[in-house]
Amino acid sequence: MSPPPNSTYLTPQTTKVQNTRLRLLNALQNGQYPLLTFMAIPSVRMAQIVALTGLDGIIIDCEHGNIDDAASHDSVAAISALGVSPIIRIRGPTHDIIKRALDTGAHGIMVPQINTAEEARQIVASSKFPPQGVRGQGSAFPAIAHRLTTPQYMQSANETIITMIQIETKAGVENVDEICTVPGVDLVFIGPNDLAQSLLGYTPAKGDEPVFLEALDKIVAAARRHGKWAGRMVNNGTVAKDVQKTFDMVAVTGDTKAMQNWYTSEIALVRK
Repeated sequence: MSPPPNSTYLTPQTTKVQNTRLRLLNALQNGQYPLLTFMAIPSVRMAQIVALTGLDGIIIDCEHGNIDDAASHDSVAAISALGVSPIIRIRGPTHDIIKRALDTGAHGIMVPQINTAEEARQIVASSKFPPQGVRGQGSAFPAIAHRLTTPQYMQSANETIITMIQIETKAGVENVDEICTVPGVDLVFIGPNDLAQSLLGYTPAKGDEPVFLEALDKIVAAARRHGKWAGRMVNNGTVAKDVQKTFDMVAVTGDTKAMQNWYTSEIALVRK
C-alpha cells in the first residue's frame, strides 16, 4: 500500500491552499506555535467548552480515551464549528481505522507508537487519496469540517490534512531519522511518558536522565534535518513556554487531568 518511494507532491508544509477553517495548519505554516490539548471524554459539550478556551486544536483521543466512532464524529463537528482544528489520535495504524478517522472530517490524525519507516509509509498511504495513497472516498462528512464541497475537499485533502506520527519507543528513536525521510509524514510528536517507560523503565521521567534527554534531542534533530514539524505533550503552560524555541507545537495536558488537577488543588486549599 505504499506510495512510490521517490514521489514528490504538495504537503501541508508546502501547500498553497488557503482555508481559514484549518486553524492548526495555518498556525504551523506561520510559525505561531499552536497550542493543543487532549480530549478523552465523549461529549459534545466537553468539546465545545474546551474549544472555547483559546486553543488552536484539540486531539480527540481514540487511543486511550473513552471515545468511539460516533463520539469522534460528534466531537469533530462541534470543534470545527467553533473554528478550532480537530485532530484524532487513532488507536492503531491500520488502514480501516485511519479511513474511519479521516471520514469524520478531522483536520489531521496522530498515530501512536511508530517504530519504523515502513510503518510510516503505510500510514501515509492510508491517509491520502490516489495517486499519493489508497484512501477511498464515499462519505459526505469530511468536507463539512473543512467548510468545502466534496469535490473541493477531494482536491485539497492530500495537501492540507496533517499526518502526525508519534515517536515514543526505543525502536522509534533508533529509526527516527529514516522515519523522518518518509514523504507525507508532516509532524513527529513525542509521547514523553511512553518514551520514558521504554527507555528508562519508569514514568514519568525526572527530566535529567541523559538517555531521555538525548532521545528528545535526536527526535527534534531528525525532524529539523528532514523538514518535518516537531511537537510534544507537556503538563502545563510553564513547560509549554519553556520549550517554545524547540518545538513547533505542543499539547498541554488533557481534559481529564485538567479537571482532576483543578479540583484536587481547590479542595486541598479548603481542607488545609
